This record gives sequence, C-alpha cells and structure tokens, in this order.
Amino acid sequence: MGIIAWILIGLLAGAIAKMLLPGKDPGGIIITMLIGVVGGLLGGWLGKVIFGVDSIDGFFDLSTWIAAIVGSLILLLLYRVISGNKRTHRHA
Repeated sequence: MGIIAWILIGLLAGAIAKMLLPGKDPGGIIITMLIGVVGGLLGGWLGKVIFGVDSIDGFFDLSTWIAAIVGSLILLLLYRVISGNKRTHRHA
C-alpha cells in the first residue's frame, strides 16, 4: 500500500476511534487525524509483533482496518491520559 492509502486509512480510523471513544479531547480534528495515521501504523506493527500476522495486506482487507482502528484507540487513550494529567497539575 502506498503512503496516500495509509493516510486515508489513518484518517478514517481516527474518526472511527473518536466515535467509539466520545468525549472532550484537548486536541481537535487535526490531533485526531494525526492519532489516526500514527495509530494505523502502530496497529499494523502490533499485529505483526504480537500475532505474527501481516495485518497490512491491502486497503480493503478487514485485518488492515481492524489494526488501524485498534492502534488509533490505543493512541487516543494514551493521549487522553497524558493530556489529562497536564491539565490537572497546572498552578495559577
């Protein structure tokens, strides 16, 4: 798959992750898109390392989409934990 296909999958995976984990994020649409793109790559890597499968076979393969969405969910949760901790420790 080409880089443009990965960007498209990542953008859509980020949007799906946001729908699955609704709530107020301190980022916005740009951060959600970046989380989706990086999460797609993370999901593909984790699928290969943990399960030994090539989860990035093609654009229309279900394993590609599952890996991208799971990776995006993981990154979105991590982002919320990290950014939530920064907000609670601010002093005026």
